[in-house]
Amino acid sequence: MNKINMRREDAIVVLIDAQERLMPSMSDGAAMEAAVVKLVKGCRLMGVPILVTQHYTKGLGPTITAVAEALTAPVDGNAASFSPIEKTAFSAMKEPAFVKALGETNRTTVILAGVEAHVCVLQTALHLVEAGYDVFAVLDCMSSRTIADKEFGQIRMAQSGVIVTGCETALFELLEDAKDPCFKRISAIVK
Repeated sequence: MNKINMRREDAIVVLIDAQERLMPSMSDGAAMEAAVVKLVKGCRLMGVPILVTQHYTKGLGPTITAVAEALTAPVDGNAASFSPIEKTAFSAMKEPAFVKALGETNRTTVILAGVEAHVCVLQTALHLVEAGYDVFAVLDCMSSRTIADKEFGQIRMAQSGVIVTGCETALFELLEDAKDPCFKRISAIVK
């Protein structure tokens, strides 16, 4: 781990498996969903790219509606689309299409969110660290079916060199200054 601060120009959000058939089973899933939507909206506003994975979409469904809408809503008049990266391995880093897409961004700071914290998010985090990425786990933007599993995953990440943070903290760290043109809009997103 080299960096202890996130910088907008080097950051990318990786959202792991926030899918229709997974999210209803997540501990405090509604709060996690709301936090992910804030993270996505804020990062899109600041121009931070976002990669989305879906684990076995045929069985677990697409990305949940609220997050899909946040990923595609117009920002400054420009609509967007997203193409989730399909995976069956628990770690996104075991999916060649993901590794390729991440590498093509030339960004080395990964802001990590998604489910489940103790399985797919954890394994992705560990492999990202091994590959030399600086990883920031946004704790309120991840969950597991049980609180204990979420905590185990987050502890293991922290023990492995992942920096833990929260959604609002991450957004304001990327923003850096109240004089930034995005400040008022980011403030409105987190309220």
